[in-house]
Amino acid sequence: MELSNKSKRYGLMVVGASWLAVFCLFGYRATFAMLKEPMAAELGWTQAEVTLGYSLMMTVYAIVAFFAGMILDKWGTKPVYAIAAIFGGLGFYLTSLISIHWAYLFTFGVLAGIATGMLWVTSTVSVRKWYVGKTYGTMWGIAFAGAPMAQWLLAEVVKASTSNNYTWRATMVILAVIIFALLVLAVILAKRNPEHYGLKPHGELPASAAGNVPVEKDWTVKDAYSKYPIWGAILMFLTSMMAEFLIWTQVVSFWVKDKGWSDASAINVYKTIGIIGIFSMPLLGIFGDKIVEKVKNEVKGRKIMLIIGPLVGLIACLFLLACESKITFVAYLAAAIFAIYWAIVPGGVVGYTGSIYGRKTLGKIWGLATLIVMGIGPFLGSFIGGWLKDLSGSYTYSIYYAIGSFVLSAILAVSLPMTVKPPK
Repeated sequence: MELSNKSKRYGLMVVGASWLAVFCLFGYRATFAMLKEPMAAELGWTQAEVTLGYSLMMTVYAIVAFFAGMILDKWGTKPVYAIAAIFGGLGFYLTSLISIHWAYLFTFGVLAGIATGMLWVTSTVSVRKWYVGKTYGTMWGIAFAGAPMAQWLLAEVVKASTSNNYTWRATMVILAVIIFALLVLAVILAKRNPEHYGLKPHGELPASAAGNVPVEKDWTVKDAYSKYPIWGAILMFLTSMMAEFLIWTQVVSFWVKDKGWSDASAINVYKTIGIIGIFSMPLLGIFGDKIVEKVKNEVKGRKIMLIIGPLVGLIACLFLLACESKITFVAYLAAAIFAIYWAIVPGGVVGYTGSIYGRKTLGKIWGLATLIVMGIGPFLGSFIGGWLKDLSGSYTYSIYYAIGSFVLSAILAVSLPMTVKPPK
């Protein structure tokens, strides 16, 4: 009984630390979409120049994520979150002081990239190490709710910056304090793998229901990457990320510049994604776990969700294109559907990979996958979105690009295999 209570308590602490990490990670992502216009206006930069800092941040994020996975597998989450706290605070604070482009690329691109790179792999994999089978989706959904919460709450912090092109600097100082404080709390809550405490992960399925792949085979990175499942997951996630990051970085500007909305109106609709996401994250996590339980095979259940996810993103883009010069129900519907997509794919692809390769070396395996996906997808997605706007004068073509990327992602999800031959 004592071990059971300890296991529950530690598991919830891991989820809490992951919630904080995700909040801070998406705090960087969500606030950029609202701060880039005031920054460009004050500094006299083009959209492509401002977006380049974000794209560079995501490239550094991807490189650092690989090393974060290695640290996680060997020493646990505490040192990873500690590094993120330092660089996360510095990233926002030093960016508030910049006036030249190369300095911006260093503070927001490199320093913030180091911070955010420490957060994604660590938050997802740490939850996966504690919760497997028909419990992972629910617990990750709770942790991932930190992302929409960040989008909702930090939108209020940032909103003042849209009325005055100079207040974005003070806003970034406030964000620096918030990020640092929350990540210090994450360090306090974080725990190592359950085996380190003589415990077992929650929610393991019976052997007959867990598919044909033993979940705890000791995969090396070389062995894992010699098989198609990881590459299929990477390509599927990559194409979704290109579309997703394009939307994240351009949607507010699309509503303001193409549709003529006020900044405040666009941000209010943008916040809807976060508000709905607070509920869609855990609910879609529960839904994914119910599918796993229904089909009695975690690999199959996670694959089904990964097919659904990009198709939902595609539908959200179609509703975005249907938005008019005045705010209607269509705009809120687009935001709501995008929140549903958001709840499915990012965590779902980790669930699929973990169900194929097990938990033991998942940090290294998924760290390298994140390096590949985040080194390419967000950079291209966000940069191409800004480039297409500069080229055409409209954000509409950027959304067309996102639609094509979501379609390809769904096709790749269908190709994901159900089994893999384990290493000898």
